[in-house]
Amino acid sequence: MTSPLPRSADPSLLDLAPVLPVVVLADAADAVPLARALVAGGLPAIEVTLRTPAALEGIRAIAGEVPEAVVGAGTVVTAEQVDAVTAAGARFLVSPGWTESLLTAMRASGVPYLPGVSTASEVVALLERGVREMKFFPAQAAGGTAYLRSLAGPLPQARFCPTGGIGPATAPEYLSLPNVGCVGGSWMVPAEAVAARDWGRIEELARAAAGLRGAGGTCR
Repeated sequence: MTSPLPRSADPSLLDLAPVLPVVVLADAADAVPLARALVAGGLPAIEVTLRTPAALEGIRAIAGEVPEAVVGAGTVVTAEQVDAVTAAGARFLVSPGWTESLLTAMRASGVPYLPGVSTASEVVALLERGVREMKFFPAQAAGGTAYLRSLAGPLPQARFCPTGGIGPATAPEYLSLPNVGCVGGSWMVPAEAVAARDWGRIEELARAAAGLRGAGGTCR
């Protein structure tokens, strides 16, 4: 059965699971077994970053062969990439930052999207444009949980997926914040496990990540 794709603020992409795996594919042949391991571990939303030549084919393979996964594209920085990944079957888009032209293209794609922000001014600019769900990047370098906690008071309508430097030790504190829906990370897909095609280990790491919500306090 195909997983429901969030199309509105409630339910949301940010609410599918506490962790959004950030996947870098060196070989498109790994995409399907890797996605199946993540889904089996309780992480149905999967961000495949456009950092390698294998990414687009990997997205296409997951979309076609793992219907229970909600596969999306990360590191989206151009309108052309928006067109390419949605044609390949990407069901959401994530960018490290945003421009007017990129935001226009993401909005026109018809799929959920998380434009990247790292300052209050960027958050306010997106709120003015009707965007309430965003990627906070690079999370640790940009101020971490202290910064997001400070944003929650004046800008409570904004919700975030913090990504960048987050691991299993720090994820619970992020997830305890009222303005964080999920966190992005790659610790459940370590490069050595992918290279060894150790899908069992990845499934175990995914299961542990899926259980992080509530580990550090009260979460949404």
